[in-house]
Amino acid sequence: MTSSSNHHRHHYPPSPSSSASLRGCCCCLFLLFSFLTLLALAVALVVVLALKPKKPEFDLQQVAVQYVGISQTAVSLDIRLAFAASNGNKVGIKYGESRFTVMYRGIPLGRGAVPGFYQAAHTVRRVEVVIVVDRVSLMQADAADLVRDASLNDRVELRVVGDGGAKIRILGLTSPGVQVSVDCTIAISPRKQSLLYKQCGFDGLSV
Repeated sequence: MTSSSNHHRHHYPPSPSSSASLRGCCCCLFLLFSFLTLLALAVALVVVLALKPKKPEFDLQQVAVQYVGISQTAVSLDIRLAFAASNGNKVGIKYGESRFTVMYRGIPLGRGAVPGFYQAAHTVRRVEVVIVVDRVSLMQADAADLVRDASLNDRVELRVVGDGGAKIRILGLTSPGVQVSVDCTIAISPRKQSLLYKQCGFDGLSV
């Protein structure tokens, strides 16, 4: 006759020592991961303080007026803007997409964009953006002012604003993004299809 012990198997809970060992192992891994993370942040901070990174700069160097068309109710415009992107740092900079807007008396006329790019340390790169304004309608008062500026004064003042994000790469690590902004006032001659004047600011500073 088969013993009843063969029909009933006993399940024993894990010993307290095994659970304690597992918890201890997880705790050690967590502490190790935290230590490595803090060490990496400390190294990055030391490197940043040693390199003293500077914000990148965008300077509007050239404005080519390719077409200007002004009527009693609308304006058409085709201009090419050439910026100089300067990286005075000892490390490279990764730019995101930069967007630019042309405005007349605070009214947006057209927009253009520059795709993201990487810029090596201590370099100056030429960045171009074409902004096309295709018969944008204006309010009667603004249209009258624009026609007067163009026909009587041969001088139309526009504002070019732009912004984009940039990140500094240090030892394979990417810094938090910094904002790069451009604010330029330009004056163009509709008759000569040329630039008369430009004045730019970068992050509130004259450039």
